[in-house]
Amino acid sequence: METRRDVFQAIADPTRRQIIGMIAHKPQNVNSLAEKFDVTRQAVSLHIKILIECGLIEIKKQGRERICEARLDTLSEVSAWVEQYKTFWTSRFAALENHLETLKSKDNEDTTTR
Repeated sequence: METRRDVFQAIADPTRRQIIGMIAHKPQNVNSLAEKFDVTRQAVSLHIKILIECGLIEIKKQGRERICEARLDTLSEVSAWVEQYKTFWTSRFAALENHLETLKSKDNEDTTTR
C-alpha cells in the first residue's frame, strides 16, 4: 500500500521550496525549471513528482510542453500547524514576561525596604 505524501515532505527540501517559489509567481514549463538547477533533469522531475503527489503543483499540457502551475492552498495545512505553536509560545512567553516582572517588582520592594 502506497502512502500519500504530505505537504510537510514537500517543503522539507530546499530544492522543492525553490520550485514552489518559482512557479508561485508564474507557471513554468518543466524544462525551464530544470535549467535553473545544478542537478539533472531527472532529479528535478522527481522533485516535481513529489510536489504533484503533495498537491502543491499541477501539470498542464500545452502542445508538447508540460507547464507546472502552483496549487498553494494545500499550504494552509502548514500555516495551521505553525499557528497553533505560535499561539502556544506567545502565551508561554507572555506568562514568562509576567513572572519576570513580578520577580523584578518583588526585588525592587526588597531593596527599598532595607
